Amino acid sequence: MLNVDAGGGDRLALAVLARYRMATTEQMHLVIAPEVRIEQTRRRLSKLRDEGLIDRVTLPQAGRTRVWFATPYGVDVASEWPELRGRRPPRLIADRTAARLRAGHALTVTETGLAFLQDARRRGDTCRPLDWIPEVHHPLGSGEAVIPDALLYYRTCEDGGSMLRAFVEVDRATMGPERLAAKLTAYARLHDYVPAPPPGRPRPAAGQQLPEEDWRRRYPLFPRLLFVLDGTGPTGIETRIRALRAAASELALSGFLRNVPVLATPLVDLLRGGPSAPVWRPVQDPDRRVPWSQSR
Repeated sequence: MLNVDAGGGDRLALAVLARYRMATTEQMHLVIAPEVRIEQTRRRLSKLRDEGLIDRVTLPQAGRTRVWFATPYGVDVASEWPELRGRRPPRLIADRTAARLRAGHALTVTETGLAFLQDARRRGDTCRPLDWIPEVHHPLGSGEAVIPDALLYYRTCEDGGSMLRAFVEVDRATMGPERLAAKLTAYARLHDYVPAPPPGRPRPAAGQQLPEEDWRRRYPLFPRLLFVLDGTGPTGIETRIRALRAAASELALSGFLRNVPVLATPLVDLLRGGPSAPVWRPVQDPDRRVPWSQSR
């Protein structure tokens, strides 16, 4: 029998790695147990590794940073838990080589989620470790899908506790500005996508209720869309924001942008000021700076 503590520490650590894909030792410590000494987190991770639930890779170019990830066995174990059930697990990391090659983007996504988590703790808002959900699959039909880098659930302590949701795209400048801007079109398609009726089922007759957009099965409102930009200097950031602004001016996106706030910020500003600070730039008016939570 596995020596996984029923009290939740081991369980939370495994659940976080199964959901986040990868995290450094320090990130794991800040996510799951910032109130204790980091040595306790190190011991916990080592124990889970001895049990075959997680593994690690060392990044020599990053000061020999240890990066942790759930093994296929660990993902199988965690997927049976209620807190993770019902979500398609992120793409599994096959081995240490795969982990090393994918670490850059995955760790930046984790760092972004950690920023929201820490900000909520400071403000008294509610955002728990498993409220950050990477790679949630949203079908578009014909085998296509929109898969955000993360889906965020966040409840504020203001106004009676408003629930906020956001799709988060973390861009490390590995694709051109035009490809980044094309994501706006993909999300607009998701906003309007209505699944076709199953084969053999007749389409609704006149006067019958028409099928709703697919996203309404999951969300009362379409989540905000947040772009977090990294991997380039100030000039590169401005180029990417201008590309998003140009895409936002297209007439075909006007309906989507009337209903859905789309904001962008450099990761460095997000980490320096915190997500609740006015560091976000609306893609339709990038000269403004607004808090992400007050943009709808």
